This record gives sequence, C-alpha cells and structure tokens, in this order.
Amino acid sequence: MKSIKRYRFLGLVLMAVVFASCKKDVVIPKLSVSPSEILFTVEGGVSEITINSNTDWKIVSYDTTAWLQLSQTSGGKGSTIIKITATANTVFATRSATLLVSTTIAESYKISISQSSRSKLYPSYNTSPIPADAIGMSSNAVQLAAKFKLGWNIGNTLEAIGGETAWGNPLITESYVKFVKQNGFSAIRIPCSWNQYADQTTAKISDTWLNRVKEVVKYCVDNDMYVLLNIHWDGGWLETDVTPEKKDAINDKQKAFWEQISTKLRDFDEHLMFAAENEPDAGNVTKNEVLSLYNQTFVDAVRSTGGHNRYRVLVVQGNSEIGVTLPADQATNRLMYEEHNYTPYQFTLMNEDASWGKMFYYWGTDYRSTIEPDRNATWGEENDMNTYFQKMKANFTDKGIPVLMGEYGAYRRTTPQNMDKHQASVDHWITFVTKQALANGLKPFWWDTGGALDRRTNTVLDQRTIDAIIAGSH
Repeated sequence: MKSIKRYRFLGLVLMAVVFASCKKDVVIPKLSVSPSEILFTVEGGVSEITINSNTDWKIVSYDTTAWLQLSQTSGGKGSTIIKITATANTVFATRSATLLVSTTIAESYKISISQSSRSKLYPSYNTSPIPADAIGMSSNAVQLAAKFKLGWNIGNTLEAIGGETAWGNPLITESYVKFVKQNGFSAIRIPCSWNQYADQTTAKISDTWLNRVKEVVKYCVDNDMYVLLNIHWDGGWLETDVTPEKKDAINDKQKAFWEQISTKLRDFDEHLMFAAENEPDAGNVTKNEVLSLYNQTFVDAVRSTGGHNRYRVLVVQGNSEIGVTLPADQATNRLMYEEHNYTPYQFTLMNEDASWGKMFYYWGTDYRSTIEPDRNATWGEENDMNTYFQKMKANFTDKGIPVLMGEYGAYRRTTPQNMDKHQASVDHWITFVTKQALANGLKPFWWDTGGALDRRTNTVLDQRTIDAIIAGSH
C-alpha cells in the first residue's frame, strides 16, 4: 500500500513539473489604451492615442465616423501611437463616436470621442424690431391676390451675377415700370440676388445694394403695381443645398438675409410681397422637409422685424407632387404658394436637340404639323395642362391658399419649316396657359429678359406675345 502511495505522489510531482514547464510558453494578453476620452473643437484637428499590447489588436466602431480618420486600425506587439483626425464640424450639433480597441482575448478598451457643435454662423440682424402696424395691410392673401391679374418678371437684371447690367440689360428705370403697366400688367416680380453683395463671414448685405433694391421696389409701388421680391438663384447657395448636411448653415444665412431685407423694406404697404426662394431642389421627401425648414425660418425672420411685416403676405415654394407643408405663421391667412410652368420643356425652353429628345415646334391638338411630324409635342398639351391646373386648384386655391405661377413662358424659334404654324402654336400656348391659370385661381407672371419689351426704348419687341397674354386674361 505504501508503494502505491509513493507512485501516486511521484505522479503528482511529475504533473506539476510538466505544467510548470508548459506555463512558461503561455502568453497572457495585456492591453492598455490612453487616453480614454478625446474632445475635438469645432474646427477639428489631430489627436493621438497610445496603445500598448503584447499581442495583435484592432480598432472597430459602431457609430458613423465619416468625420474621423485613423492613421491605422490594427497592429501588434509593442507601443503604437494612433493619429485621429477630425474634420471641421459644419452643423449646429455636437458629434460623437465610440471606438473599441480589443484583442482576441483581452478585455476591450473604449475611447469616447466628441466634437463641439458650431454656434450660429452669423449675428442677428433683427436689431430694431418695431410694434406691429396694420395700416395699409388690410388684405389677407386671398384678398390681395384678387387685386392683380397679370404679372411680369424683370428677369436677368437684379439677380444677374456680376451686377445689375452684367447680363446685358440696362438699369431698371421708373419709366420702364410704367411701360410694363401700360401694356396691361398689374404686378411685377423682381428676381433678386443678395449673396454676391454680402460679406461671406458675417452675411451683412451691402447698404448700397439694399438701397438700390428699395429704389426699384418704390418705382413699382409708387405706380400702384404689386411687387413680388425674392431671393433668386443667387449662385445657388440655397437652391442647390436643400440637404440635411447643409441645412444648418443655409438656414442661418436665410435668417440673416431676410432679417436685413425685411427691415430695410418694412415701411412698404401690402403692395410688396416677399418670396422665400426660387426653384429650390426639393426633388425627394428629405429635401422637401429641409425646404420646409428654410420656409419656416423665412416666415419667422420677416415677422420678427415687426411693423408692416407682421401682416405682409409671404410666398413659399415646395414640391406639390410630394406634398407641401406651409410654415406656421403668427399672421392669419397671409401665405401664398408659388410654382413655375414651362411645360413641356421641349416646346417652351429647349433651344437645341439633345440625345434624349428633340425640340418641339408645334403644340396643341389643332396645331400639329404634317411637314415636321417629329416636331409635334408628344406630352404636356391641353389635357395635361388642365389636369395640372385642376390639381393646383384642389390642393391650394380651393383651400384659401392663392397660387402664383411666378414664371411661365414659351418662346419663338427661327428654325421651324412651317413657321406660320409654329408662331400660331406659341400664341396658342401662351393664351391657353394664361387663361387656364386664371380660371383655376393661379396668378401668372410672364418671364421676360428683354425679349418682349425693350427696356432701353420702352417699345414692344414682340407684339404677338403681349397680345396672346392679354387674350388669355379675358
């Protein structure tokens, strides 16, 4: 029995020796990471973390980290310095991310990263608000729309990049405004640029430019013309940036601009209307929602300046195919909606054939050409127009929301083989669209850049177009 115990004892000793021998070859993973928290400023920059490990490691993230770049995301034994670069934060919200550094066995280490949010880019320009003033502002949107019928655009002028005359038109004069009125128009749309006249750091608009715009508005109001003043294309700073990524910066500029514009023009009575934008890209649900934010900021900014602006009729755009949500407004029934009409594009605006299709020279069921059948319109004719106008009536005007057809037009070409029928087609389009717009409660504003009315001599250049518009108003 003692012999058996002795063998058991020797066996245990041998196992201990073997275990001790094997233990010398086992690597126990060790990992340390420093620091565990990193804070970036709004401007971004570079920070470092140090990883000490005796085995392979990797870095993973379960957050959106497109704004972060790491010099490496995996490594091995030793001490490794990782550079983490953060881009500038261009939105008005704090950004954060969590990185996990781990080996296959050792416990993971968490690194918390955050970045300060951008404060408002521009100062407030609502520096002199005044009490609400209803004198001269008695009309709500429906009542005001009933006071004018035909509108006229002074295009390619105050919105011209490079200055009022940069696109070939002369300075707007009061005599020209009177001439427009003499030709049967009771409202003028003034496409206007602002960004090119503003300090890009502060968004302060030049006083000289504000004074010039006020002068042109006065020409119109003094002659009992209703005025639609907007922020037009303006280099596309708003119209092409209707996105979640850009919305904070764009929204802040929208606020800064409209506080200045509305303060400068606050004393005009209800003859003056403001429009938030021109043809913004609201081509999907997300963009349409962002545009709604811009529209709300516009309304809030104008109303905040007080005086007549508390009651002024304001105009917004959107995507009526998706659905339009009008801004909340402290004024009751003082909003209008705006869309443009150049349907079908191949007939109204297209000026050369393209790989995807040819220009249309002939429009309307009674104006088809047998000489150039491939130039007849294949869509967007009378039935399509009627469907569109009926939809706008049902969605807006029947609900007490006037609609401005802020731009429309069809223009004559020199290349059709059957010129008489082409000219008649253009006349028909103009008269039909004008008449159906008015019949469904839309107020049409013809887009002109100097082709129909000569701004230098105050003479009619295209009498057929003027006659066709007037015919549509009867």
